Amino acid sequence: MQKIFVTGISTEVGKTIASAIFTEALTADYWKPVQAGDLDNTDVDKVKRLISNEKSKFHPCSYELKAAMSPHAAAELEGIRIDRFHINEPETDNNLIIEGSGGILVPLNDEDTMFDIIMPDYKVVVVSRNYLGSINHSLLTINWLLHKGYDVSVLFSGEANPQTENIILHKTGVSLIGRIDEEKEFTKEVIKKYADKFEGILRSL
Repeated sequence: MQKIFVTGISTEVGKTIASAIFTEALTADYWKPVQAGDLDNTDVDKVKRLISNEKSKFHPCSYELKAAMSPHAAAELEGIRIDRFHINEPETDNNLIIEGSGGILVPLNDEDTMFDIIMPDYKVVVVSRNYLGSINHSLLTINWLLHKGYDVSVLFSGEANPQTENIILHKTGVSLIGRIDEEKEFTKEVIKKYADKFEGILRSL
């Protein structure tokens, strides 16, 4: 079974859309360990609305925090401390897509970061979106994961920028999943289109 952890080079780069596409492509289960903010319309809710298949199950978050900020700060506002040992992967016989919060070094508490819940058997997909500084953020994220021994691929989102993308691929040597273009709207149909396009490469990771 595939276990794919979806992270990003920053916030708002397209992790949730990517997670929905991967969930649909692999008819996988979906799990968001830590949700911070937007509890009336969580990432779980968003992915549910974009999935067409009836096999995928959606597992509850380990932590749901009210404030839209770094998990450690959002937890502190509520008088709690995130314990990474209470973030337990759900049991399933299905493929599993795990969506991180922000980037890999987003703090969960004073000691632990999002990186500390990425298990050794997870494949990691880094979502990279072009903006000023994104090459640096992409290389730092990907090379950190490679240095730690993870199997890493990259997915680009947004408008194409060949100079940026080529240098990221050249300097890291990681495999490319593909690109999610700038779409007017992400509907079930659009998600299904990308799912069909990426299914082969995802199953071969």
